[in-house]
Amino acid sequence: QSQLVASGGGLVQPGGSLRLSCTTSGFNVGYFTIGWFRQAPGKEREGVSSISTGGDSTVYVDSVKGRFTISRDSAENTVYLQMNSLKPEDTAVYYCAASNTDYAHLAPQDYDYWGRGTQVTVSS
Repeated sequence: QSQLVASGGGLVQPGGSLRLSCTTSGFNVGYFTIGWFRQAPGKEREGVSSISTGGDSTVYVDSVKGRFTISRDSAENTVYLQMNSLKPEDTAVYYCAASNTDYAHLAPQDYDYWGRGTQVTVSS
């Protein structure tokens, strides 16, 4: 059974950093575009960042540009989301998802596999 697992969340103070990991079992993450999404209480799910199959294309939502970096490690079959300069408004459950496309995008309806999320809380 194919699965994605997001990990690395936690409690961090404003201005701090976290690195989220998205690992898979049952398939090679290198064959899919991988996206990170988040959902805060009472809010709609929001696309945060995506990386194409080859890793040569990435996209970010405007609110995280310059602070978050997405990358993939084929040897580890893992996609990372490095989050720096975290703000309280970044607090949410973060999910990773896999899309059967070869380009980076943040359209949730075009993601085929979703993993369980990891909680990120930014608070002093």
